[in-house]
Amino acid sequence: MYTTDALLDIHARTHASLAKVIAHVATLPPAEWTRAAEGFSYPTLVSQLQHVIAAERYWMGVMQGTLRVDDDAAAHETPAALEALRADVAAATRAYVGSLSDAQASTPTTITKWNGDQADIAPAHAVLRTQTHAFQHHGEIATMLRQLGHTFPSMLDFPVV
Repeated sequence: MYTTDALLDIHARTHASLAKVIAHVATLPPAEWTRAAEGFSYPTLVSQLQHVIAAERYWMGVMQGTLRVDDDAAAHETPAALEALRADVAAATRAYVGSLSDAQASTPTTITKWNGDQADIAPAHAVLRTQTHAFQHHGEIATMLRQLGHTFPSMLDFPVV
């Protein structure tokens, strides 16, 4: 069984790292934020970060019976706007997870995805999926930064302390 306290801890650590990634991107010249790197389905630093944040917003909405598939990318093209969006989405996830009992977090519920497909998913699995997804994209962002001639600071992975 998953506990909501553990899920909230994982979530807080993930978002602390994500905020640092956004802060690092903010140190780059603005032209670099939207400079495309080859070989990525989300080819810019901004689009990578938008995707990570939107995915969490989507899955937490799905778990609550709401589909959030609207594309507000133009409103979040700067690190400051991305950080504000990240903070809003993180707060919404904390509120959702905080509203669940441990038993509810671990019990599959039927959800409907954007394409109309239904699935039985435990809220804890949806939360964990969004958090591991963030670190998948941390790796892609690190690779993109290197391709663009920049560094990716160490210690931006999952913080254990």
